[in-house]
Amino acid sequence: MDILKMKNSHKLLSEFIYEPKALYRGYTDKTLYINISDNTIKEKDVPQKMKEKFIGGKGYGLRYLWDAVSPTTKWNDPENEIVVAVGPVGGITQYAGTGKSLIVSISPLTDIPIDSNVGGYFGPFLKFSGWDALEVQGKAEKDVIIVIDGNKGIVRIEEAPLEDVDAHLLGEQLTEMYAENEADKRNISVITAGTAAENTNIGVLNFTFYDVRRKVSRLKQAGRGGIGTVFRNKRIKGIVCKFKGVKGDLNHPYDQSIINKTGIKYHKEIAQNDHLQNNMRKIGTANIIEIMDEYDLLPVHNFQYGKHPDTYKIKSTVFIEKYCTQNMPDGCWYGCSMSCAKAVDNFKLKTGPYKGQNVCVDGPEYENAAGLGANCGIFDPEVILELNFYCDTYGIDTISYGTLTAFVMECYERGIINKDITEGLELNFGNAEASLELIHQMSRGEGFGKIAGMGIHKMKKLFVEKYGADKDFLYDIACEQKGLEYSEYLCKESLAQQGGYGLTNKGPQHDEAWLIFMDMVNNQIPTFEDKAEALHYYPMFRTWFGLLGLCKLPWNDITPPNNSETDEPAKVPEHVNNYLDLYYGVTGNRIDNNEMIRQSERVYNFQRVFNIRMGKGLRINDATPYRSMGPVTKEEYESRQERYDKQLRELVGFNPEGKTIEEKIKTLRAYREDQYEKLTDAVYKRRGWTMNGVPTPEKLRDLGMDLPELLEVVEKHLN
Repeated sequence: MDILKMKNSHKLLSEFIYEPKALYRGYTDKTLYINISDNTIKEKDVPQKMKEKFIGGKGYGLRYLWDAVSPTTKWNDPENEIVVAVGPVGGITQYAGTGKSLIVSISPLTDIPIDSNVGGYFGPFLKFSGWDALEVQGKAEKDVIIVIDGNKGIVRIEEAPLEDVDAHLLGEQLTEMYAENEADKRNISVITAGTAAENTNIGVLNFTFYDVRRKVSRLKQAGRGGIGTVFRNKRIKGIVCKFKGVKGDLNHPYDQSIINKTGIKYHKEIAQNDHLQNNMRKIGTANIIEIMDEYDLLPVHNFQYGKHPDTYKIKSTVFIEKYCTQNMPDGCWYGCSMSCAKAVDNFKLKTGPYKGQNVCVDGPEYENAAGLGANCGIFDPEVILELNFYCDTYGIDTISYGTLTAFVMECYERGIINKDITEGLELNFGNAEASLELIHQMSRGEGFGKIAGMGIHKMKKLFVEKYGADKDFLYDIACEQKGLEYSEYLCKESLAQQGGYGLTNKGPQHDEAWLIFMDMVNNQIPTFEDKAEALHYYPMFRTWFGLLGLCKLPWNDITPPNNSETDEPAKVPEHVNNYLDLYYGVTGNRIDNNEMIRQSERVYNFQRVFNIRMGKGLRINDATPYRSMGPVTKEEYESRQERYDKQLRELVGFNPEGKTIEEKIKTLRAYREDQYEKLTDAVYKRRGWTMNGVPTPEKLRDLGMDLPELLEVVEKHLN
């Protein structure tokens, strides 16, 4: 359709003129609030106390969301918000990985706050347009777009009836619509969702950045928790932010020389070491596919197994040599020399509404190859890429899609569901055709795709109540917790990583703690206390990235050559110091490692109390499915029988000789579940929580977070 015709069909619903405020030491101290129910647009000041306690990014998002909702608010209520925020360091161009936005909302999967980080240009453009955060509340009657022009100081809400919804089309259409010419396209970033976000609970938000070499608007995803579903439920079609004039000092930092010096040092480190370490510039996060298989950590057949003989078909070199475009700068924000945002150009689609078209596929990431591929028993790289593309353009979380599809495949193979229930889909492991049809059904809101799109938590309830499934078995094999599907790491042999998934605030996502190698491979944290310390430090440290507007990959995916000689190599101390220097250089506020952690603790404990306020956040909600802890089935046990028999002898004091597999599974399970409970005790104690998982008033006071509204919540749960 003609772009001019689309634009002429828009109806202006509201317009707000403002004077863009220049940043000072990383902040504008202004928030843009938009309510699309009554088309209110207004400017809000950020209080100094909020700035001190919540820092930015995820912290701002959680604080605004708390104020917007009540304990009874549901994800699809008008008062639920989508908050986009950037931290004080976000948007600098001298250091790798500084373009992150943090998105917060009440999740349709978990019914509690979800936070998701995303690259692309939108967050920095929003910040340079004069806003530390964007709050969107309400629900429109018809499809709307929001347009923010940071140079002209104009915000508009426009009714937008004709544009497409799928992300790869809409991103291009809105970029062309609001760009003055080809060169101006790089100054536009768009948030979109997709057609499947309208019909499932696992919708993502896509954030575009215009690739001037490929001449295409590429997509980065705020993937977890269904925020794209909230977006489309609000009848938002897209949010456009336009800003021209990016340069290195727009944060108006305290000391630019510190930022420059730190950035130069790290760029040299990447140039000298990337090809010797993780090859992020060639393949991005997909570099670890074969490594996970080698260590029995790659999820296969719904997390039953950790390796597969066909993994070689989707190992990183396959994508490097056959698919991913090489020798092309692939950073998703200016100045990111890690360049891990890989792409496959001119990929010809074989199925769906865009069959026969050549498209640009952003990826594959490790999670996509592991979830869309190995976990579903699919080892065809072109099927993985096709599913990757359709997840993105339809607005589907690739992690949730891969994990829930693996779950229904196991249910199908075990006779829990059948062809009558799936309406003809033969959902066996390895059936690529069925997986592709399932994703197209999700886009259309039809067939079994509509059931699968509810997410595992709601599906397992349906299978029990409607189809008579064994509740206990189903809950054992359903890899979700708090309502969120597991990300793609097999953690059966890592108690610390079981805690890294189960003892999170938002659900089993590895961005809080990835401790598998420290725990299982290197045995660096052998005791409960060691594991508890790691499950205190790393979630707090990683939370800090979300407060500042930083990507975590530059922290430890490339490390200094002498890192192994340091006292705590897992922490990469030189890089921690880099981040402290960047924070000081931007804000003028000199903090040490301890205060970095305390900044995160304030927000982390706030989020925990928020969960409790919304009806979750207690010990019962931190329980995990046994599939993530050990072997549920005879087949699982037999696949590692020598290992498990040895553990029964040496760890449990149980002689497996002459015992049935069922007896051995039961005994091993009792031991492993007890280990998880003891770990939970140790982690709660280290975090300053009660044994029911509630932050104590003393802990909140120590952090300066003894806010009346928090104390009111926790005091109800202390007995």
